[in-house]
This record gives sequence, C-alpha cells and structure tokens, in this order.
Amino acid sequence: MNVIPDRVYRFLQAYPPFSMLDKAMLEKIAGDTVIKYLQTGEFVFTEGESPQEYIYVVREGAIELLKKDENLLVEVCDEGDLFGLRPLLAKQPYVLSAKAAEECLLYAIKVDDLQELIETQPKVGYYLAQNFAFGISDKYSKLFKGKLFLDKDPALLLQTSLFEIQSVNHSKSPVCCAPTATIQEAARIMQQKHVGSILITDEQLHPIGILTDRDLRNRVVTGEVSRRQPVSDIMTHPVITIQPDCSVAEVQIAMMKNGIHHLCITQDGTPHTPVTGILSEHDLLVLQGNNPAILIREMKRSSSAEELAVIRTKAEGLLQQYLEREVAMDFIATVMTEINDALIIRVIEIALEELTTPLPQIKWSWLGLGSEGRGEQLLRTDQDNALVFEDVPKAELENTRSQFLAFAQKVTYHLNTCGFVYCPGEMMASNPKWCLSLQEWKNQFSDWILTPTNQNIMHCNIFFDFRSLYGEEEFSNQLGEHIFDTIDQKGIFLSLLAKNALQNPPPLTFFRNFMVEKNGEHKDAFNIKSRAMMPLTDAARLLILGHQVTGVNNTFKRFEKLAELEPKHRELFEQAADAYEILIRYRALQGLKNNNSGKFLLMEEMTKMQRLNLRNTFRPINDLQDIIKIRYQVSFFG
Repeated sequence: MNVIPDRVYRFLQAYPPFSMLDKAMLEKIAGDTVIKYLQTGEFVFTEGESPQEYIYVVREGAIELLKKDENLLVEVCDEGDLFGLRPLLAKQPYVLSAKAAEECLLYAIKVDDLQELIETQPKVGYYLAQNFAFGISDKYSKLFKGKLFLDKDPALLLQTSLFEIQSVNHSKSPVCCAPTATIQEAARIMQQKHVGSILITDEQLHPIGILTDRDLRNRVVTGEVSRRQPVSDIMTHPVITIQPDCSVAEVQIAMMKNGIHHLCITQDGTPHTPVTGILSEHDLLVLQGNNPAILIREMKRSSSAEELAVIRTKAEGLLQQYLEREVAMDFIATVMTEINDALIIRVIEIALEELTTPLPQIKWSWLGLGSEGRGEQLLRTDQDNALVFEDVPKAELENTRSQFLAFAQKVTYHLNTCGFVYCPGEMMASNPKWCLSLQEWKNQFSDWILTPTNQNIMHCNIFFDFRSLYGEEEFSNQLGEHIFDTIDQKGIFLSLLAKNALQNPPPLTFFRNFMVEKNGEHKDAFNIKSRAMMPLTDAARLLILGHQVTGVNNTFKRFEKLAELEPKHRELFEQAADAYEILIRYRALQGLKNNNSGKFLLMEEMTKMQRLNLRNTFRPINDLQDIIKIRYQVSFFG
C-alpha cells in the first residue's frame, strides 16, 4: 500500500466529516492514510471478524455491506462514503461483511486519528453519531439530539450549547421584605436598590409573593390602594419558582406558559426553600439578546390582524436564528407553538370584539388540528381548525351554529391575513361540516370509527390530532374519551388505520435514490411531508391510540412516550423521535429559505452530507411498519 497525501487531502476535503476540518487537521489525516485496492468479490472484512485498525472511505467503486448468514444486502457504499466504523466500539466484532461489488479503491484511515477528531471536534462527533449506528451514540447522541450542524462554525456551536444549558444560578441577588412591610417601605427599598421588583418572604426567606414596579404604577399611583397598606394586600402570589441550575430555555418556557415577567430562584426550585435569586425578562434580554416572550406580549397588545402578521414575521426571524444556532427542536417547537397559540387567541379575541351580536351564552372551544394540534407548526402553513359548542335543544341548533359560523369566518379571515392561508380542503371551523355541537362531534367520530371507509380514515388522521386553543378545554377531554370508547366497540378500526399508515413505505428506491415527484409543478423534488414525515406521524398516532394515551399529541413526544411504554422497542422509538425532529428542522429551513411551506426539497441543492443525513432519518420507518404489520395483522385486510 502506498501513501499519497496530497491526492488523499484533495479528495477527503470534499466529503463530510473531513470537509469540516481545518487544513492542518486534514493534512495529518491524509498523511496517515493508506490506499487499498480490491478486486470484485474481495472482502474488506467479514461478519464476526475482530475489528481492524482502520476505517474506510470509498475512493472509487462500490462496497456492499452484507448480513452474511441471511444473505441480506444492507447497504451499498459508493464514492465518498465511510464504512467499517466498528473499531470505534469497545473492540467488538464486525456485525456486517464488506465486499467489493466491483473493482474498488479505498482510503484506509487510522482509527486513532478519527477517535481524536471525535473527542475534539463536536461537528465530527455529531456527524458520526447521527449517521452511523456504530455504538458511540450513547456518548454523543444526547448532546447532538435533533440537530443538523450543517456547515456551522465551532464557535457558533459553543454558543448553541451555552444557549441551551446556560445556568441562571448567577442571577442577581434578590431584594426581599416581610409581608407586614408597608407598600411605601417596599417601594423605598426598591428605589434604594435600583430594582424593579421585590420578593415578599417569610422568616425562613421562603417566597410567598412578589411586588413589581408595574403593581405600584397600576394600583398605588392610581389611588386604588394606599401606600400605607401592607405589601401582602397587593403582592402577586403564589410565586413561580425554578431551580438554580434551570436553563435559559426552561426559563423562557416558564415565563411564556405562566404569562409572567419574573421568576424566583430557590434552593430546590420550590417555594418551600430559601430564595437564592430572581430573574426578569430584562435579564434574559441582556443574557440572550432576544426573547420570544416579548413577541407574545406584543401579540396580546395588538389591535388588528395586520399588526399580528408583522409580529409573526418577526417570530420567523427568531425561528431562523434558532435553526441556525442548532437549538434543540423540542424547545423550538414549544416556543413556536406558544407564539402561534398567542396569535390565534388574540385573533379570536379581535373577532369577538367585532361581533355586532354576541355569541350564544354557552360553552364552546376552538380546536387546532393537524400540525397545529400536534404543536409542530413552525411555519405559516394552511389552516386546520374546528369549533365545538355546548349541546343545545334541537330547535336552537341551526341558529346557534349560524352564529358560531359567522364568528368562525371572521377568525379564519384574520388568520389568513396573518399568513395562515385558507385550507384548500376547507378543514376549517368556518365550514358548517366542522362547526358542530359536542354531541354532533361525538356522532361524527363514531361514524368515522364504526364505518371506516378510506375517506373516514383520512378524516381520522386529521381530526384525531386536535387540541383546544381557546374556550372550554373539557370538551377536548370528552372527545378523547369518546374516541377510545368507540374504538373499543370496533376492534377492526385500528387494523384499518394501520393499513392506511402503511401506504407510505420508506422513500428510497432499490438503488437508494430518493423517491421524487415524477411530474407537475414540483417535478424531481422530494416531498418531505408526505414521503418522510407522514409515515412517522401516522405510526406514532396509531401506536399511541393503541395504548389509549391522551394528552400526548406531538409526534416526537408520542415516540418518547412509546419508548417508556414499550421498553423492548425503546431504541427504535428513540431513533424515530430523533428522525422526526431532524425532518421538521429540514422542512423549516427549506420553508424559510423559499418563503413557502417547505414541503419540497430539491436534491441537487443539497450537499452529500445533507442527503445522507436525510436518508438516515428513513431508517426507523421500515422497522416501525414491521411492528404495525404484525401487531394489527394487516395482511388479513388485503
């Protein structure tokens, strides 16, 4: 074997993970690399063999990875592909055989060199952990979960890690007073300490309330209460508390969910231990430079859909920053869901204000469906919503419906103004078919389940991912319980739902090419929603329905719950959750780039690393569908 460092260098720099290295690092790798020639049919290594000291990159030709005992072709590696990573395990034998499918030229790279890169280069470690099942995932996958790290600077990756895990235990020391102190005394302390809030604590320094300069402006300055009254009369309580090691991301979510501007830090994160610090929105802005809670506050103050549209555009700028920083997908989805929810709620409030005739004085709920119902709508895609109202006497039903329809038309109109376009299939609350009383919805669900035609199954896939966004939340719980009760009456339903879930197989051809559109507007583009995301969405929904679990709508959270419920399939469900997070990220990036829904990817615009990363997200689909076929005996249904 001969060493030709310059030629090796020039080749490797075009392929990940070597393309991520600086010149000096890659020159060292190239200098240690050796060249190996193989004739057709010759083996590089065989299944069960002890690992060698090299991993391999295909320079020319093709290598087949085989499961020898089953005579099964698992993978084909061609130019630029990496294989033979077993030595990076704890010296475990190879689990596959590698055979030359034709004459091959390989670059053999020393394991020690690659191991050093994994330890010192985050992007290299991520790339290998994400794209190859070679056993180091336990060490790296938690750090890199759901990320892409596409052409990112290492300094930016460091910022990303700090953004996600930066502790808030260094926040400024809290200013406190007793509940018996007067409002005037508390205000004087705040003035002396130059702070905008003061914690009210008991003798053990346990937090029992908080007073802010906003409270002073709104209630004391206006004369509503006397400054001589005790602070306990106007303090906000109970106080929302967090642990000292709580991350910036967790702080943001806590502020958004509770609609507050200050968080109290205690020794154990509960109100039953002494205060150690306090954190405000302003502190977050200084620490991080932006805050989605500010956008939500702006939405709550907006007076028109046009104003909301502008703020939602700002939110997409925030989304872009999160994606570029490789922020955890779970956090991104949570933040964007909170923003979307705040927008929808404000739109509903605006529509209510515009009504000349008030709605009937009965309970009702606005439901988000599809991706919004699952908390996965990062981009402004088309609307999917419905409305459920309290049961009324039959004589009043149509009049009640007409009033809610007029209201729903205002809401969907304003949502369209905000950039959430009308659903082409009219799956909206402004359609009389989807503006129903509680009993009518129960009857509708029963009909779909007990008469599971193809059309009805399609409706189940859309409407079973529902979530109450405004109004009576109990209706969602009742509808969920009704679905499970009805499924129990129709045992065959889940099997038919399973058959439908198998309509989209893993989206690769026999030759490992992506299944792209053959004609039409998106000819030669890959439909990431239908071909990659939908098989995972459908599988997660079906399997979670099988366990009769309510309240878990999000796809990757469904897989995480399934991993908990079915320990023997834990690894597969965790892989599926990771894959879905990456697919959502790809779609969001594509949508922001082209100002559209992000459904279609052009393969020629993607790098080899991106294509490989995307292709590897398809791996869990086949195994999930095998479980579904067996569990629901799909073969008996044609």
